[in-house]
Amino acid sequence: MQHGNKNRTFGRVRSQRTALMRGLAVSLIRDGKIKTTEAKAKELRPLIEKLVTYGKKNTLSARRIVASRLGEPSANIVKKVFDDIAPKFTKRAGGYTRIIKVGRTPAGRDEAVIEFVE
Repeated sequence: MQHGNKNRTFGRVRSQRTALMRGLAVSLIRDGKIKTTEAKAKELRPLIEKLVTYGKKNTLSARRIVASRLGEPSANIVKKVFDDIAPKFTKRAGGYTRIIKVGRTPAGRDEAVIEFVE
């Protein structure tokens, strides 16, 4: 039974879901906007919101937490969160991303674009 299970599994085991979300998060931070399925965008949003909130704190422990959440060995992505993305949102208390639905693919998936709010 599915009682109490709120997260989407995407037909993957936990390690694969974690890797998927990390990859999507790194792509969104690097490019500023990505096109993916609507369900993946909705699952990615809380992760990105938390990372940007840590970026606004700008402490050593926050940097380490962001690096561990992204699992990114290169410091460029973590640096971009703290130096480029978080300063844009100093006066905004949440709601750093928007999801725009862009229709369905021929395979029947609902596509969406997730991007940072300017």
